[in-house]
Amino acid sequence: MALVFRIAMQSIGLLFSLLGWVLACLTNYLPHWKNLNLDLNEMENWTMGLWKTCVIQEEVGRQCKDFDSFLALPAELRISRILMFLSNGLGFMGLLVSGFGLDCLRIVDRQQDLKKRLLILGGVLFWTSGVTALVPVSWVAYLTVQEFWDETIPEIVPRWEFGEALFTGWSAGFSLLLGGCLLYCAACSTPAPGASGHYAVAEMQDHCQQLEMKNTNPKV
Repeated sequence: MALVFRIAMQSIGLLFSLLGWVLACLTNYLPHWKNLNLDLNEMENWTMGLWKTCVIQEEVGRQCKDFDSFLALPAELRISRILMFLSNGLGFMGLLVSGFGLDCLRIVDRQQDLKKRLLILGGVLFWTSGVTALVPVSWVAYLTVQEFWDETIPEIVPRWEFGEALFTGWSAGFSLLLGGCLLYCAACSTPAPGASGHYAVAEMQDHCQQLEMKNTNPKV
């Protein structure tokens, strides 16, 4: 029963981690970190991501333009690019490492201690990936709120608002954190490698003692 529960926890943790990694990759490339709606022209909407800006017009459709220079970007976008790349890389490494540590995988079945360490390492990688995904998303959201309520900017000037990618990034970060926690808890609930052998030896000793008692007390 404990083995089934542990395998279920590992599977759910890996699924959450995989979901978070996919969402983090989408967050990195989606051009919807910020949205700008023009009150003067409701037919035109602007969106901004880490890599390009897009304008959506009802007659023309979507037109996007990549950022020309990395150094010309604001500091939050430059650091967000680096952190999101780091999050995607750590998440991919976590999937590889934790995949080899699953109990349902028979590749390293005889090395339970190694599988436990792989699961713990995978959980830590997913934690780090989740944090590095939450930091840039939350930072951009904080600056967006600050600029939106900045009283020094005239009210007639359009304000940037939250884009869909920010909510995708938050979902990705929390999914990676939850998946990492489940994998770590599943690894900690794994019995020590020598525990099963110890119980087997104890059972064998009891069986030998029973045989000795039967031999010393034969039936008349």
